[in-house]
Amino acid sequence: MYLLGIDLGTSSIKVAVVDVATQKKVLTVQYPEEETAIKSLQPGWAEQSPNDWWQNVQQTILKLNASGLFDPKEIKSIGIAYQMHGLVVVDQNQQVLRDSIIWCDSRAVELGNGAFEAIGAEKSLKHLLNSPGNFTASKLAWVKANEPDIYKQIDKVMLPGDFIAMKLTGKITTSISALSEGIFWDFENHEISKDVLNHYGIDEQLIPTIKPLFSAHGHLKTDIASLLGLTAGIPVAYKSGDQPNNALSLNVLKPGEVAATAGTSGVIYGVSDGLTYDKQSRVNTFAHVTYSAAEKHTGVLLCINGTGSMYRWAKHNFAPKATYAELNNLAAEAPVGSNGLKVLPFGNGAERMLNNKYTGAQLLGIDLNTHNQSTIFRAVQEGIAFAFRYGLDIMRENGMEPKVIRAGMANLFLSEVFAQTFVDVTGIPVELYENDGSVGAALGAGIGAGIFERAEDAFNKHEVIKTLKPENSGLYEPIYQDWKEILEKELAK
Repeated sequence: MYLLGIDLGTSSIKVAVVDVATQKKVLTVQYPEEETAIKSLQPGWAEQSPNDWWQNVQQTILKLNASGLFDPKEIKSIGIAYQMHGLVVVDQNQQVLRDSIIWCDSRAVELGNGAFEAIGAEKSLKHLLNSPGNFTASKLAWVKANEPDIYKQIDKVMLPGDFIAMKLTGKITTSISALSEGIFWDFENHEISKDVLNHYGIDEQLIPTIKPLFSAHGHLKTDIASLLGLTAGIPVAYKSGDQPNNALSLNVLKPGEVAATAGTSGVIYGVSDGLTYDKQSRVNTFAHVTYSAAEKHTGVLLCINGTGSMYRWAKHNFAPKATYAELNNLAAEAPVGSNGLKVLPFGNGAERMLNNKYTGAQLLGIDLNTHNQSTIFRAVQEGIAFAFRYGLDIMRENGMEPKVIRAGMANLFLSEVFAQTFVDVTGIPVELYENDGSVGAALGAGIGAGIFERAEDAFNKHEVIKTLKPENSGLYEPIYQDWKEILEKELAK
């Protein structure tokens, strides 16, 4: 018996097949091979085509099935993880009305700030746990204000994963977790936020049917099953934003447990048992995958837009023909501190942890006689690790004190330089696991379909690959403090 997990990322689609008996992946594949482009029609804007996502999902599943390593007809449930906070709008025929305004798009910041002031800071934080800021509800309000002809055709508003589930099943649903990440959910009243809808003038009928996160959100249509070589009628039994899903994939389910990821964006995600919030909304709180009215488990999320995107930019501009593994080896040739070269990795939209300011990415202190490829790539990795430390200190201000952080052996954590720098500069050990987002989505599908009785049962064969402990914290601390001083001067401008 197998489970299928789809991870709709910004850069590509990953799909995994997991064997229920072993809880391990049979195979993970990715499509397309080249990273998917982000359309930026104006500075600070970021869009992608939902129909391109759907085409890529189909190609990825067909590529997976062609491996011959499993019988696709033995897949019993499908789970979906997706890039958070994106806006997808469809008409009554389920046709996409415009490209998706994705997570790193900054156009709605001022609309969100206006909602925060109008609703009231205290009420917003107490009920929504966040400022409406640059999230899905505000992006929808931007469409309403700037594209009224499109807005009046909207039948349903979705997150990216809801759209893929719709294409698979023909059904449109959402969950409390999804609504919370769009800033549509009132945690105090346990309902869709009337304050947000009334302020923006949004009709509640645009919100899909709310279903439990672990449940059947629809069943695979016969024509789609035939197209993809799967069994008609199997459920899409799990949908989650990529960061709660990453936490699930690392068995981060209980209050006090913490996960990290360093893909296109960088995230530290800690589970809390309270309705906590940051007064400046620099870190955000959403309903975790285990959230319920009885157990209000929330996920406190620090997001850095410019992590993998910064590393990708450096690769394309300084070593376009090299592989990421080769770049990691280059970075290891440079000394701690990169001979004084500093990188601010904030060039991918307004950063929430910087109070929605946009500093742009910066390489600082370049010495034309000293610095080379190895110091550039180490400085990029160190700058990203420093950004994590800066954000983690904000989480500490809000009561999150992790003793260990769990991460998947993927993306930047494949680099020994980055992983050890992350540990050294934060002072917190990291446990590395094999699981990734697509595997987590597959296991989530098993929970939602009742194949695993409890969420914990999906991870009783979970094993640590490697544990990293601080080695150079004393050496890194003054380097980090210099970096922090540079950043804060930039923010003060």
